[in-house]
Amino acid sequence: MSVTARACANIALVKYWGKRDAGPLNLPATGSLSIALRALVTETTVEFDPALAHDEVSLEGGKARVSEFLDLVRARARIDTRARVTTANHFPTASGLASSASGFAALALAATRAAGLALLPRELSILARRGSGSAARSIFGGFVRMHAGTRADGEDAYAEAIAAPRLGDVRVVIAVVGGGVPKSHASRDAMEHSAATSPLYRAWLELVPRDLALAEAAIAGGDFPALGALAEANALAMHAVAIASRPATIYWQPATLAALAAVRELRAAHVRAYATIDAGPHVKVLTTSEDAGAVARALDTVAGVTQTIASEIGGGAEVIAR
Repeated sequence: MSVTARACANIALVKYWGKRDAGPLNLPATGSLSIALRALVTETTVEFDPALAHDEVSLEGGKARVSEFLDLVRARARIDTRARVTTANHFPTASGLASSASGFAALALAATRAAGLALLPRELSILARRGSGSAARSIFGGFVRMHAGTRADGEDAYAEAIAAPRLGDVRVVIAVVGGGVPKSHASRDAMEHSAATSPLYRAWLELVPRDLALAEAAIAGGDFPALGALAEANALAMHAVAIASRPATIYWQPATLAALAAVRELRAAHVRAYATIDAGPHVKVLTTSEDAGAVARALDTVAGVTQTIASEIGGGAEVIAR
């Protein structure tokens, strides 16, 4: 049976940066909190075919990881059939726009359904985490909280949606820097490098639980400025950890700094705009439906910003064809 699933990328407002287990279980060192983006979508089709001698994967550079992930699904379904996997990212891949999050979330849903499994959302989140830590969050839509867990088997490291009824009509405007080319430092490797060499890493581990509590309180209270300010501060702290690594991991380009300055200027003009940056040069701006147009126009004028994408909040992973 062939199954096609769709999942949205997400951006972390309280970042995921570091692992407590970098092995097969892929366990995060801390929790995180994210928002799903409707404009950044991956669609993946999986078909288990007894005629195949090996997995056929369309995604260049990710074939080994995909086959390893499919082995987890096969073990759970008690089958050994190889699969044909076709993936389409409708946005730049491996450039800091969370393509691995949406990619492995879509793969987890499509592969399990194609193998005859019907996992509960929490089970699917735990499985998706094995492919990419942030993929655990892309199983869900809206605002999502990832729990780091404490168990060695990883069964308490999962994501869940959190309600945000009082925040209003939130938007995210993405300033794509440098054409969305692949980044020079893979997130997984850079996390390990930061943990091993950055003098700021231990302080980061202490900071994140406090930021998570503040972010959840802001969401519960409908306090958009508090959430935005917290997200911007947390992102800058994460990049400080990476920059302090030895040698430094620097994702920013000149346009990244210029976009950050543009966001500060917007706030000074009373536009609701707060920046966050993942492991890449692109600047994502948390804003509202009323201010999204002004944010996009300002970022469009920044030299080196090659595209702006305005996104509504996205939904959870879903099957779209079978």
